[in-house]
Amino acid sequence: MPSYRVFRMKDHVRQSFRWAAHTLGLANVKPRDYMEQEQTVEAASPYAAWMQCKDTDAPLDVGDVLQGETGGLYIYKYVGFEDARWVLPEVKPGAAQAEDEHAAAVTN
Repeated sequence: MPSYRVFRMKDHVRQSFRWAAHTLGLANVKPRDYMEQEQTVEAASPYAAWMQCKDTDAPLDVGDVLQGETGGLYIYKYVGFEDARWVLPEVKPGAAQAEDEHAAAVTN
């Protein structure tokens, strides 16, 4: 049976997420807006995972993300689960080089 890792949306981000207009399609989520939980849920689907969690002390809440074993992300919205993807900040080429030089200077 598949398992899902649970990522909980941080409370201050959840408030703005709740009031944002609903959009259809692939949702872009930022890792900085989530806290990774040690919690994993074994379930046949994201909806089955939601059912398992709904009567516990830590139910899934709007904005939370489930990550499947294959890496697929599913965000919980008022209308159900929708596909999502992590959006990582773009690394500027100069910044990466500066970090490498700084790390080399520190280790020497």
